Amino acid sequence: MKEFDYYIFIDYSENLIGYSIIEKEKIKELLPKISKFTHYKELKYKPAYVHSIKKIMDKSAILDFFTKYKIKEMRQNMEIYLDVLAFLKQHNNCIIFISVDNHEYSNFKKFVKIIDGEKTVVKQESQLLKGTPEYQASLVLDTLLNLERLRRKNA
Repeated sequence: MKEFDYYIFIDYSENLIGYSIIEKEKIKELLPKISKFTHYKELKYKPAYVHSIKKIMDKSAILDFFTKYKIKEMRQNMEIYLDVLAFLKQHNNCIIFISVDNHEYSNFKKFVKIIDGEKTVVKQESQLLKGTPEYQASLVLDTLLNLERLRRKNA
């Protein structure tokens, strides 16, 4: 596995978009704590999953592993892009991996080329291989988006 200094994940769920940033040291600590995370779409028993994942997230303080994360409504996607681009500019000497939802991939890749085309690797979410650290870490953002979507729906 190629090591990156930072891993950035950008994903969306219905009308929400979000990102998470984690540094390489923290991703190694996080992986054992998120082994039960899975893609929400693939689940049969969604309510039971949501209940158990909330417990895991609280008990293991999952959000504390992230350097930064944010969830916004889809109409505010430019704010998400600008946050990530600002991070790339501040860390222009770092090797960074970015996973972007397939629907946002082509637009985001154009943005990244403006700042950096060499030290940043941008992949579509569908290109992540199951079982890899990148895939597993991407499930945290997927879960956060679905939890927020359900929270807003039930509010």
